[in-house]
Amino acid sequence: MPDPDDLADTANAEAVVLFVDRARRADAHFVLVGRTGLEVARLVARLDGMPLAIELAAARVEALGVSQLLARLDDRFTLLSGGDRLAPARQRSLAATVEWSYQLLEEDERRVFRAVSVFPGPFTLEGAEAVAGIGAGLAVLRLVNCSLLVPPRAGVDGRPRYVMLETLRAYGALLRAEAGEQDTAAAALARYALRVAEEAAAGLQSSVGEVAAARRLDAEDPTTRLALAWAGEHDPAIGLGLAVALAPWWFLRGRLVGQGPLLREATALGVPGDDVWCAAQFWLGTAGVFTGDLPGALGCFTAVRDVLGDRGPSRALVDCLASRSVVLSNLGRLAEAVEDGHRALTLARELRYPAGEALALERLSMAAFFADDLDGAVRLARQTQQFRPDIPGWIARLCGKLLAEVLNQVGELAAAERICAATMGQSRDAGDTWTLAAALNNMARLDLRAGRTDDAAPHLREELQIIARTSDQLELQNALDCCGLLCAATRRPAEALTLWAARTAIFPQGWVEVPADVRRRREALREARQALGPARARAAEERGTAMSPDTAAEYALMLTAPAPAPAAAAGAGLGRLSARERELVTLVAQGRTNAQIAAQLYISVRTVGSHLDRIRDKTGCRRRADLTRLALTEGLV
Repeated sequence: MPDPDDLADTANAEAVVLFVDRARRADAHFVLVGRTGLEVARLVARLDGMPLAIELAAARVEALGVSQLLARLDDRFTLLSGGDRLAPARQRSLAATVEWSYQLLEEDERRVFRAVSVFPGPFTLEGAEAVAGIGAGLAVLRLVNCSLLVPPRAGVDGRPRYVMLETLRAYGALLRAEAGEQDTAAAALARYALRVAEEAAAGLQSSVGEVAAARRLDAEDPTTRLALAWAGEHDPAIGLGLAVALAPWWFLRGRLVGQGPLLREATALGVPGDDVWCAAQFWLGTAGVFTGDLPGALGCFTAVRDVLGDRGPSRALVDCLASRSVVLSNLGRLAEAVEDGHRALTLARELRYPAGEALALERLSMAAFFADDLDGAVRLARQTQQFRPDIPGWIARLCGKLLAEVLNQVGELAAAERICAATMGQSRDAGDTWTLAAALNNMARLDLRAGRTDDAAPHLREELQIIARTSDQLELQNALDCCGLLCAATRRPAEALTLWAARTAIFPQGWVEVPADVRRRREALREARQALGPARARAAEERGTAMSPDTAAEYALMLTAPAPAPAAAAGAGLGRLSARERELVTLVAQGRTNAQIAAQLYISVRTVGSHLDRIRDKTGCRRRADLTRLALTEGLV
């Protein structure tokens, strides 16, 4: 099958070659060009590269086309039938072939086949026994021998995992429905997912077990996703427990923001004051910080404080007081931030809770940073380093990130670089995307202090690429600010002003900034405006103010690119666009969805899609990000 990470050579993949050959037997005019090549690649992948399935699908090309084939593939057993009438009966339809294999099994093996087909991705023998019952191991081995399961291969967590092809999973789902086993299997899968998530969550609290626990959840991701979806409709208690258990891993992998609605639902279902409810509030508040919703985040942390405040010391109370402190610092309410930070520190010491103590000290250092007490910020940040072996890895890296930041501000550059480099390495090892992005920003600022602009650009570019995956609006503001400093240092004053104006436009109302950062940017702003003059400076700033967050991020990516952006080459097709098509490209670059564009231009969503397809064919820009880059390159935004 074609490599999903490199579709440039799609036409040479054996599965695609087979499809094209059989499609031309049905339709002599069939050609593999443009979007068709991508659709065929997706089609053969969903058919698991099974030759019979590919042949049967290709026979339908003339009647349906590749797009319709893909759209109807969920009903593949009805769709893929009526093959060569001279072939054996079991080879005339996909259903007949799978049925023939299934009938070779003993009854207990059939039951296990139906049960394990509930797994949406790779699964362990332990998982098979969880959904099919203890003793299912022998039946699993028989399914491997009958080619109904792919032999076990090591997953990303190193555990041997079996895989059932999508076609066979679809057949298993039909059989479960006929046997009335759908709910039983789905419930067993959800209980298994919850157990795995809770075991991994415990591992994530240990610096020693963090990497193994996170990789286990990486491997179980398809299973936990399906379990969450099922529990949301059938068993809210399991869904609540699963969401809370997965939250630390979502945080590590930069997925916490996207799970905000689920965590919000979890807090509504929980019992105020119990462990699960407190954890849900903590992670929902943390997600709110990343999205710039400081009032919402403060509400989550305050809710825990209000419920637990009279019950005596607890770890949940420490965590939420410490997090409440950092929100208050960002809102400029420094006296309250210090009060909550000290209370969290006192309770953590009373509980002998080193993770809470480190987190409270980090928050107090942050409050001192916002108060422009740089010496106090350094002193408090250094105290966090004594806990490193005994606290969760993410807290240790968070403390290292802040220490490097404040050391940079007081001019201890060598120590700051050493700690920042260590934090980056630890974050990469753990797959901690949020801390890695923040550490990359720190390193870019250190590069600029040392005059290493060639090193700052790739650090910023990697940070921006992480932000694009994680939707972290807090870190986007830091990236745009630092990218502006890079442009100022490399004599690009117009670009610097545009970036700073874009940042100001998306900066959440009510937030305050660290005074040291404000001072540094103020001087660079003055020099950039002086270099451009009033009219050009105003035009550059107006351009930034009009940018959406996504457009501003794409603009910063262009400015940190090591060579001319790919969209510049595609820009040759811009002259072939009509005025309406240029308007659509501009609206895409401004962050509008197809529905929003349709409403603004008084056309249907389907018409918008057709226009964008033609634009992509003319320009070669396949993704919305490519169209945004094209618009920025050509000055449409």
